[in-house]
Amino acid sequence: MKNNYYSIYPCINIYERPSINSKISSQIIYGEKFKVLRKVKNFLKIRTSYDRYHGYTKNKKFINKIKPTHKVKVLKTRIYKSNNFLPFSSEIEILKRKKNYVMFEKNKWIKQKHITLINKKEKNFVKIFKSYLNCKYKWGGKTYQGIDCSALIQLFYKFNNKFFPRDTVDQIKYIKGINKKKKFKIGDIIYWKGHVAICINSKKLIHAYGPKKKVIVMPIDKTIKRIEKTANLKVKKICRV
Repeated sequence: MKNNYYSIYPCINIYERPSINSKISSQIIYGEKFKVLRKVKNFLKIRTSYDRYHGYTKNKKFINKIKPTHKVKVLKTRIYKSNNFLPFSSEIEILKRKKNYVMFEKNKWIKQKHITLINKKEKNFVKIFKSYLNCKYKWGGKTYQGIDCSALIQLFYKFNNKFFPRDTVDQIKYIKGINKKKKFKIGDIIYWKGHVAICINSKKLIHAYGPKKKVIVMPIDKTIKRIEKTANLKVKKICRV
């Protein structure tokens, strides 16, 4: 359709309101498809195709003719002939190949070893999450430049071509689980009100943690006690990845 577009920028912000002074609620990465609902001054009200997320983004040049064939499988890959990077899960269309590089836009190249076929799945969620270790915590962020707790979980599902909601409030409603557990194991997703973490083994979890301002590995039991003590929040739900 005429109002369906793809982002041709490594990362652009989605704002809650049509203003750069508004809070960033999420982001769109390269190759992500969205629908323009209406124009509001210098902004577009959009709805993303993957998770139907609503918000506002700056009115920029976008395209509607792209057929993504591959996606970025590493945390970031340098764009040659540019000083920029494509983030993890960016979707591209290969236009040309030369030695160990592929061209996805005119005069824009990335290393072939950093991409994989669009339908390829990665079951090793620990590998994906650990690649973000020490990345800055950023509310609404979805890339190596800054990421929040719910995006960390959602990106795993997005990379594997499965739907998963963007925000923790919707993730809790969407995924089945229990509200208590004595022993944790790898793959347990722990939800609090407004926060989420995932267990990488029976003793430790990983999360984009606001108070530490980064993606960090912490002991499961100590984290649960710490969040209850500092934020007065108890575990709401425990699910499986």
